[in-house]
Amino acid sequence: MAMQDVTVLLAHGGWADGSSWAHVITGLAAHGIKSVAAPLPLTDLPDDVAAVNRSIERVQGPVVLAAHAYAGAVIGLARPDRVKALVYMNAFAPDDGEALTDLFFRAEPHPQAPKLAPDGDNLLWLPEDAFAKAFSHNASAEDLTVLAAVQRPLRFSCMTVKTTGPVLWKTVPTWYLVAENDHMIVPATQHFMAERMNATIRSHAVDHAPIVTAPDLVVDIIREAVQSAAGH
Repeated sequence: MAMQDVTVLLAHGGWADGSSWAHVITGLAAHGIKSVAAPLPLTDLPDDVAAVNRSIERVQGPVVLAAHAYAGAVIGLARPDRVKALVYMNAFAPDDGEALTDLFFRAEPHPQAPKLAPDGDNLLWLPEDAFAKAFSHNASAEDLTVLAAVQRPLRFSCMTVKTTGPVLWKTVPTWYLVAENDHMIVPATQHFMAERMNATIRSHAVDHAPIVTAPDLVVDIIREAVQSAAGH
């Protein structure tokens, strides 16, 4: 099987949409690798898992799932058919019975991490200055403007609901990018999750949004997973 036969399905995190993967999408295309960005509603975890599964159904052949941040919880619960590898870009990887808040607060949050509270609709929004301070502090002014403008809220329950059922990272080959300069998910927690998964770990001095600020690095890691899925 050729790498061109594998489709990469990209799952965005909270406060973002599929455009956050734009630099990665074009980078993969330059290597002849197809990718699709799954549109996650960010309304609750089961809704987001259903959105990933619908995106899988839209493509043919083997699939590599790649997730950023919150979406790690989503891809871990995706339907296993045709999923050949998982790639976590400094993403959450809860185990069965574990919530994202359990992982987030297992270590002291970074001092630059925003203190969030749900609004009247139980939605979490990032303050605009949080994009430059915590979400993507290495981003260009242009990218920061776009990130803030397209931000989509994350329903608070997405962070507090406990994962139920088997998680794919226990049975599917997994890669993990540890973002050593992450101001949202502390690196120690990332290392804990990656080591628990027995993932192939790639650790780099990048911020919370390497899919925006270090896309070439992200593309290289995804290509490793695609090569594995293709049997190279």
